[in-house]
Order: sequence, then structure tokens, then C-alpha cells
Amino acid sequence: MNDITPETPEITPVERRALRAAAHALQPVVAISQKGLSAGVLNEIDASLKSHELIKVKVHGIEREDRAALLNEICATLHCAPVQHIGNILILWRENPEKAAPAPAKPRRAAKPRTKKQAAAALEKRRPSR
Repeated sequence: MNDITPETPEITPVERRALRAAAHALQPVVAISQKGLSAGVLNEIDASLKSHELIKVKVHGIEREDRAALLNEICATLHCAPVQHIGNILILWRENPEKAAPAPAKPRRAAKPRTKKQAAAALEKRRPSR
């Protein structure tokens, strides 16, 4: 994870911790077998990153050193950030700029007064002071 190219997004340790926590409940969406990284696998990882932003990739039958190189190759090719590499699982993240920003929250309406005393207090707040 140390050989990050300049095109890969940088994530802070706080962001990495939050992404690892969010990825905990995820299931792997792509599996890489002994045949390694092919164009089809890269396309599938790219499509998954576009739709989910945060994904897990399961690696089968590849040695530890080769898995680290594989992670660096995926991140360099697809411009994604490595979040975690633990055992046979790789966690990748890439922000999707096409996703719509969340709508701003609507202002909440004030609750209706339930008692006469609350109604009088609400009326006092609305009156201009002299």
C-alpha cells in the first residue's frame, strides 16, 4: 500500500478508519482467481466502484507478495485508494463524482403546543417586544 501513484486519491487516517468500519459488513463483490488480473476483472472492479464507491475484492490462490503488487496495480490502473489489505481480502475506495449530493435537510416545523400554557408561551415568543 506504500506505492501509491499520484493519481490515486489520498485518504487521511481518520477517513481510512471510517471506511474500514463501513466495509466491515460488506461482502466481496469481485473475486480474482489464480489466472490473475484480466481486463474483464478490471472492468468488473471499475463498475463496482462506480456503483458502490467502497468494495471488497477476494483473492484466491495468490501469494502474499503478489497480492500486495496486485493491490498496487489495481489502484494505479483504476485510480482508487487502497483502504485495507488483510488476508485474501482487498478493500478499495473511489469517490464517485456522478453521485448526486444529498438534498439539504428541510427545516423542521415547530411542534404545536399541547397545553394552554405552552400556547401562551408560543404566542409571547411571536409578539414583538415594545
